[in-house]
Amino acid sequence: MKLIALPAFSDNYLWLWQQDQQAVVVDPGDAAPVLHALTKGGLTEEGLKLAAILVTHHHADHVGGVRELHLATGAPVFGPAREEVPAPFTAVMQGDELELLGQTVQVLDVPGHTAGHVAYVLADAPQSPVLFCGDTLFSGGCGRIFEGTPMQMLASLDRLAALPHHTRVCCAHEYTLSNLRFALAVEPDNTDLQHYMAQCQQLRAQGTPTLPAQLGTELLINPFLRARHPHVRHAVAQHAGLSASEQHDDAAVFAALREWKNDFK
Repeated sequence: MKLIALPAFSDNYLWLWQQDQQAVVVDPGDAAPVLHALTKGGLTEEGLKLAAILVTHHHADHVGGVRELHLATGAPVFGPAREEVPAPFTAVMQGDELELLGQTVQVLDVPGHTAGHVAYVLADAPQSPVLFCGDTLFSGGCGRIFEGTPMQMLASLDRLAALPHHTRVCCAHEYTLSNLRFALAVEPDNTDLQHYMAQCQQLRAQGTPTLPAQLGTELLINPFLRARHPHVRHAVAQHAGLSASEQHDDAAVFAALREWKNDFK
């Protein structure tokens, strides 16, 4: 099994999961990089066959290439049951399982960024599990809350945080360095975070993606997965001027943390 992060737009990654001469693509906001990879990525003149298209949510930079890819390849499309996808698709939701390229793909509901956002987990992937999380979880951060509530987003992140620590986290954007600058404002004395920032800076200086991330690392450095940690809770309370009761309200702390990030420069 091979994971390929196809760059698109200014900072998107379209994830291509390849097994032998077949592939699955996740969130193809642009068809062109995918069609190029299918043609050039194969070991034979025929290239790779696209076996399926997985969609996490309806935003244009995630679905813009779906219809073209579906028409060009005939690949079936799977997407969130509570959202619209611009092609005929099979609706999926929490508890559904897909059998693709010899792997069982588990569907998780992770609302917050959008109302019907889903994630896909390959629990038994070779080497370690794989998570395609769209815009719910980023390395060092999480997605903005456009359609859901802070409580929904917190619950969605809790659901992802419960996965095995060695899970490879395939986020949809290269936001890592900007996220880590904010994380250091929240936890400036977090040595795990300091070391991770240095590592990611080196990767980006070499033109290498910081992704996939490892979930175990995220639990040590990502303030949105650490919103209940005393250091994070204290920093948020100080920054936002939370009342004593708000400081003990997980949703209030998380909402204030997300607002802090929204305004962070």
